[in-house]
Amino acid sequence: MVEFKTFEGWHQEIWEKVRPIYEQAFSNRGGKPEKVIRYMLLKGISSLHIAYIGDRAVGMALTGCLNGGRALVIDYLAVDQDYRNQGIGRKLVAYIKRWATEKGLFDSIIIEIEADHSDENSKRRHFWEECHFTLTDYVHHYIWVPEPYQAMYLPLVPASNVPVEGKALFRYIGKFHKESFREA
Repeated sequence: MVEFKTFEGWHQEIWEKVRPIYEQAFSNRGGKPEKVIRYMLLKGISSLHIAYIGDRAVGMALTGCLNGGRALVIDYLAVDQDYRNQGIGRKLVAYIKRWATEKGLFDSIIIEIEADHSDENSKRRHFWEECHFTLTDYVHHYIWVPEPYQAMYLPLVPASNVPVEGKALFRYIGKFHKESFREA
């Protein structure tokens, strides 16, 4: 049975349990350095969500928000390669959705996905669509990474004040990334 926990703040011993999952998924794909993640958690702009089977961490997600923002950003989500294709990722997203709703601070959840057409990116897009996220049309080009991105969103309340237009979502995502790297 999969269980979930959310951690606020930096806990080195907890990070050690999920670091292998994070590195499997993101070390060669532009993941943030550990010092930046530590800073995000210490500053209180991020939360670490972990999926456990027994006492083993099998999935992780790093979410973030800015003060006054009504959108929760899923910055990273990964499942241990030995536990993939078992529905753990979808269960982790469902948990994050419940957590965000119970907090009462968020109108929607947003993510960014690579926009390049490839089998891997199509599978990712399909995963998020199965989790009820909606893809926006706008394609964003960062100046510091070569691949283009698109935003996806999932409203948590019927009358969300969070925009659903891709360009507007990327303004929010960009502010979150900028704050993530500030003073890290």
